[in-house]
Amino acid sequence: MATRVVATATVRAVKGRKLIPTRAALTLTPAAVNRIKSLLQDKPDFIGLKVGVRQRGCNGLSYTLDYASSKDKLDEEVVQDGVKVFIDKKAQLSLLGTEMDFVESKLSSEFVFNNPNIKGTCGCGESFSM
Repeated sequence: MATRVVATATVRAVKGRKLIPTRAALTLTPAAVNRIKSLLQDKPDFIGLKVGVRQRGCNGLSYTLDYASSKDKLDEEVVQDGVKVFIDKKAQLSLLGTEMDFVESKLSSEFVFNNPNIKGTCGCGESFSM
């Protein structure tokens, strides 16, 4: 299966925020839910988005976002407000307690991961370290 990059993502270290036990490994803001719904609206072959992590960037790791046509065996499934996000097994620990948001400004529109687990990010916010 060929993967298609859906969008860019920025990572923010959230200092002083304690991990709050939730049922889901990842929570979505209403803006993220709406954006995911609009991305999947005309794509009946896909059932959700898949979040992964790969080694890249000046700080070591970065998130990937792809369309998902199925749930892999070891993926964590997050269902919120009618959308599905699958978390690749390699990304599960780094995403615990993270909030996924969608932010639009005059210059960009992107998913933002507000992550309490990361130790630092690069200047552009695209990569992070644990």
